Amino acid sequence: MVSPSVLLIGVFGLVPVVWSFVLSFQHSDLQTPATSAGLANYRELVHDPLFVASVRHTLVYTAIFVPVTLLLSLLAAAALNRRIRGISVYRLAFFIPVVTSTVATGVIFTWLLDPAFGFVNMSLAKVGLPTSGFFSSPHAALLSVVAMTVWGWTGFGALIYLAGLQGTPSDVLEAAQIDGCSRTGAFWRVQVPLLRPVTGFLTVWLTINALQVFDEIFVTTRGGPLNATNVVVYYLYRQAFEFFHAGYAAAMATVLFVIIALVTWAQSRFTGDATSAERP
Repeated sequence: MVSPSVLLIGVFGLVPVVWSFVLSFQHSDLQTPATSAGLANYRELVHDPLFVASVRHTLVYTAIFVPVTLLLSLLAAAALNRRIRGISVYRLAFFIPVVTSTVATGVIFTWLLDPAFGFVNMSLAKVGLPTSGFFSSPHAALLSVVAMTVWGWTGFGALIYLAGLQGTPSDVLEAAQIDGCSRTGAFWRVQVPLLRPVTGFLTVWLTINALQVFDEIFVTTRGGPLNATNVVVYYLYRQAFEFFHAGYAAAMATVLFVIIALVTWAQSRFTGDATSAERP
């Protein structure tokens, strides 16, 4: 019964991964027959300043995006976990950015943050605050991308946290209130610790997505200005499909795969140990 799914995953998942790994040891332009390169592609990575910079930008993006999204998702879930009139509408509105096309999101934010006629700069100027170049500024471009992606993924995190909050045993909260704990205190001291498995899942999920960020960069900044938003996957894409250095791009993909695997293993191990330590 599962053989069709196994076949699809194997053809479109496993085979490309294996082929990419083999390609990383070759010189290939995807047009002419490949030639053996040994470890030349991997040695070149170490001495490529643009690749080193792309790794740094990716790590900075991840270090900001993941904790900010987690915190905002938790606070949003707490706000949505209420029994008030129209709460379903609020929840739906908060989740809409998740299902919005990345291209549409990029176009909207490009217009909103345009340095000349964007709505954000116009609003800042009207209240007497300094304007910013946002996507066109080397110092603000990466942070602008972070803000855009946080807006897009907070709804997903809030939905997962909301499910966790609604699964909190009511007797635990009642016991905390009997002991004199306020609603806010019960949230931070009782519910948040119980959400550790949810936080672990979201941390791993968001980290994997952050390390593979591409669509948002492609639509908005194209790695600029001055390579300020040149992340690993976008640089990999350019090497493969603009410069036709497919073997070199495959080596980048292999390195990124190893980094993601190690980070995921470390986060899962840490989360699992922490959860086990809380069990009686």
